[in-house]
This record gives sequence, structure tokens and C-alpha cells, in this order.
Amino acid sequence: MIETLQEYLSYEFVRYALFVAVMISLSSALLGVILVLKRFSFIGDGLSHVAFGAIAIASVMKLTNNLVFVFPVTIAAAIILLWTGKNKKINGDAAIAMISVGALAVGYLMMNVFKTSANISGDVCSTLFGSTSLLTLRESDVWLCLVMSVVVIVVFAAYYHRIFAVTFDETFAHASGLRTGAYNLLVAAVTAVIIVLAMNLVGSLLASALIIFPALSAMRVFRSFRGVTVCSAILAVVSSVLGTFISILAETPVGSTIVVLDIIVFIGFAVAGRVTGRG
Repeated sequence: MIETLQEYLSYEFVRYALFVAVMISLSSALLGVILVLKRFSFIGDGLSHVAFGAIAIASVMKLTNNLVFVFPVTIAAAIILLWTGKNKKINGDAAIAMISVGALAVGYLMMNVFKTSANISGDVCSTLFGSTSLLTLRESDVWLCLVMSVVVIVVFAAYYHRIFAVTFDETFAHASGLRTGAYNLLVAAVTAVIIVLAMNLVGSLLASALIIFPALSAMRVFRSFRGVTVCSAILAVVSSVLGTFISILAETPVGSTIVVLDIIVFIGFAVAGRVTGRG
């Protein structure tokens, strides 16, 4: 098995896939701790559906680079969800449900009406659940992932203490003079970026799993914000590397394999938390 892995690692496309998987998983894990603690976990699911709709529209428009359209649309949707979540007339979960389901319906309808390809069912399935595109990445795709992931990590590191304050007690943080609205907006925009990147790895329906599972697993054992963040990042990277290797060797879908590993890790940490009395 080791010889086989060494042989695969000699190929450039495998190294690209591993690098992208690690960067996306790391960024998702850092952001996931914040979203879970702020009870915004479901926003990732809503934004992934919006991204699917945006990809469908970009395909209809025959854009050479659909990310030029998908990124701003998904970020705008994140801002709208943040705003509607504070609207007393529409609850946050209702707004997410409306936008996510609407985006899925519009995207699938447009792909069928305008016949974006000869195999619409295959395109929809690969977009929703991920595809083998991770193993056919171009150098430009890797650089885009690197730049956007670094931006997310730098933002998290630079505003760590402020994000910590807004996450745990937004009212007190606002009373202390922090611009809580701006930081919530920043978190929403970064979440949109991560969701779009994660879609290339696991598909739109599974993108939120990369955000949620590592954070929830770490919270079964650790209690401090820093401990949960570090553990979540490590778990995400390990799962993405092992999942990519397993998918290559067993010829299974990359995204689904990574998410299943995340689920297994969560179960293991949940049991460990019960045994140690921290669960």
C-alpha cells in the first residue's frame, strides 16, 4: 500500500488534489467553530444551494469562468441571510429555507429549460455531490484555492480576539465598542467564499459537512475556544488527507469519502467525551 501511495504521489494531479483538499478543509474547520457556536451552522447549507443556483445560471450564460459570477452572488446571499436573520418578521431559519430551496429550484429549472449540456442529470449529480474534477485540477485552480484559503486564515488570525468576543457575547461586545455588525458581515462573506471552494471538493449538498463535523467533534472533548479551534483544524486536515487517499485507492467519490470519515471521527470523539465525562 505504501508503494502504491508513493507511486500516486509522484503524479502532479494527486499532489494538487491533496493540497486543495487540505487548504479547503483547514479553512472550513476554522470557520466552522464560529458558525457552530453562533448557531449559524445551517447557513452553510443554504449558501451551498445558492451557489448551485449561481453555477446553473453561469452555465446558461456560458461564462468561461463561472466563479466570477458565483462568488459575488453567494456573498450577496450571505449578507441577505444575515440581514433577514435579524428581521423580526422572518426568522433566520425560515429565510435560509426560502433562499436555499428557491435557489435549487431556479438552478435546476434553468439547466433543463436552456439545456446547458447533453447530460443534465450527470451535471446536477456531480455538482450536488462532488465529482472527479478534484483530480483534474489546473494550476490556476490550485492558485485560486491557495489565495482564497490564505485570505480566510489571515482574516481569522488577524481578528481572532474580536471574533471570539462577538461569537460568545455579541451584546457585551457591542457595548464595549466593537462593530459587531461589521464582524458578522465579515464572517458571512468568508463563509460564502469557503462554501464555493468546498463545492469543488464535496459538492453543494455536502459542503456544510466540512464546516460542521470537525467543530462538533472537537467540542465533544475540548472546552476552550482555542482548544476546539486547533483540534478542529487538525481533524479536518487528517480527514481530508485520508479521505483523498482512500478515494484514490478504493475508487470512491472523494467528497463522500471525506465526509464519512468526518462522521466516524465525530462518533469516536462523542464516545471519548462520554467516557472522560466531558460529553
